Amino acid sequence: MRVACIVGPTASGKSESALYIAKKYSIEIIVMDSATIYRGMNIGTAKPTKEEMHCPHHLIDIRDPSEVYNASDFRNDALRLIDEITSRNHIPLVVGGTMMYYKILREGLHELPHSDPEVRARIDAQAQEYGWPEIHKALKAVDPVTAARLAPNDSQRISRAYEIFLISGKPMSEFLASEKNNDCEHEFCTISLETDNRELLHQKIRERFLKMMEMGYLEEVQGLFNRGDLTEALPSIRCVGYSQLWAYIQGKISLDEAIEKGIAATRQLAKRQFTWLRSIEDRTRIDCFSPQKNKLVLEAFENCLSVKNSRG
Repeated sequence: MRVACIVGPTASGKSESALYIAKKYSIEIIVMDSATIYRGMNIGTAKPTKEEMHCPHHLIDIRDPSEVYNASDFRNDALRLIDEITSRNHIPLVVGGTMMYYKILREGLHELPHSDPEVRARIDAQAQEYGWPEIHKALKAVDPVTAARLAPNDSQRISRAYEIFLISGKPMSEFLASEKNNDCEHEFCTISLETDNRELLHQKIRERFLKMMEMGYLEEVQGLFNRGDLTEALPSIRCVGYSQLWAYIQGKISLDEAIEKGIAATRQLAKRQFTWLRSIEDRTRIDCFSPQKNKLVLEAFENCLSVKNSRG
C-alpha cells in the first residue's frame, strides 16, 4: 500500500496543506511530531485546536511530559494506525517534521535489547551522583564509536547506549552495524515542503515564536515547571523553545535571552530538518511559500495514491 507523507521544516505550513486535502478526501492524519505527543504542551508545539481539526488526528496528547516516547514507539503506533484507518475505508496521511521518526518508519529498526527499568534507574542514580559527562566517559570505555557521536550532556542517548551494553554485554554500535528489521510492506511517498529562501523561513520562525509568546507560551512552561516533577533532562522539556524558557524560569538567563535563544534553536532545528530531507532522493519537492502550495500538495497526494478519479 502507498502512504502519503507531508514532511518539511518547522513553520513550512504542513498542517495547512494537510487540512486542504481533508476538505476533498476522507483522510485521517497521523501526526509525526515528538513534541505534540505531550499533554499540556499546546502553544509551544503549535498543536492544532479542536476547532482546527477538520478530520481525525492521531498521536496527539498521548503522553504525559514526564514520560518518554521514542522512534520505535512511533513506528509501531503509525503502522497500527495505517491498518486501522484503512479498515475504516479512510486514507491515512502522515504529517510532521520529526525526521528521525520518518527515517525509522521508512527503513525499519535494528533489533536492540528492550529497556530494563532497573538498569535505567541504576544509570540515572550514577548520573545524579557523578554527572552525565562521567557516564559518557564510562560509555566511551565500552563503546567508543557511539560515545564519539554523542555530546557529554546528551542524557537520553547516553543512558540508552550504556543501558544496552549493561544488558547485553555488546556495544550499541555493534547492534547498529547489523541489518535492520523492516517488516513493513507499505511504500511511503514523501511530499516535502521546502524553500530556497531561508531568510523568509527565518522571518516566519521569528514571527511565530513571538506570536506564541503573546498567546501565553511562557505561562504554559511556567505551569509545567510548577508541577515539580519535571526536569530539563526529560525529552519533553528539552523540546525547542521549552528548554530556553525553562532556563529563564530557573533564573539562568533573561527573558530576552530566552526568546532569542529559542528562536535560534528553532532555526537550527529547521536546518537539521533540511539536512534530513535532502537525503530522501525520491521526495516530491514543493516550495512551501508558493501561492499554489496547497494545490501542488494535493496533486502530489493524488499522484501518490492514484486516486484522482475516486474523490469522496
